Amino acid sequence: MSDNITMVQPVNILLVEDNPGDARLAQEGLKESKLNNELNIVTDGEQALDYLHKRGNFKDVKTPDLILLDLNLPKIDGREVLAEIKKNERLKTIPVVILTTSQAEEDILKTYSLHANCYISKPLDLDQFIKVVRSIENFWLTIVKLPPK
Repeated sequence: MSDNITMVQPVNILLVEDNPGDARLAQEGLKESKLNNELNIVTDGEQALDYLHKRGNFKDVKTPDLILLDLNLPKIDGREVLAEIKKNERLKTIPVVILTTSQAEEDILKTYSLHANCYISKPLDLDQFIKVVRSIENFWLTIVKLPPK
């Protein structure tokens, strides 16, 4: 058995992040990947729901295989986005990784009760942030078996 993983289709990742610096760091962390991935970024909760429901400018997008979701978003909060994803039959099997600055127990409990797949607090250190993104990628895209499309 080979350690090399060959994926025919890229893994489609949706990053919902309003901080341009954090989005850029996530992009950098995923760019150097050995895995074929396609990162799409939206900057608020309203865009995230439009993307996921393929409305407006997002009518032709691919459904993501993995969602990285910030909680504190403009327009529609990340908690509301998560609730919408997990109550929708078409979307609820997509793994949602909460990637946020919040370390509040209330947020952790709330997002897990809304069926988030995991909760990660963003490190403030740039190198650590990139390491976290790479570990998310390593875990979710090489170890975990994602639901079929």
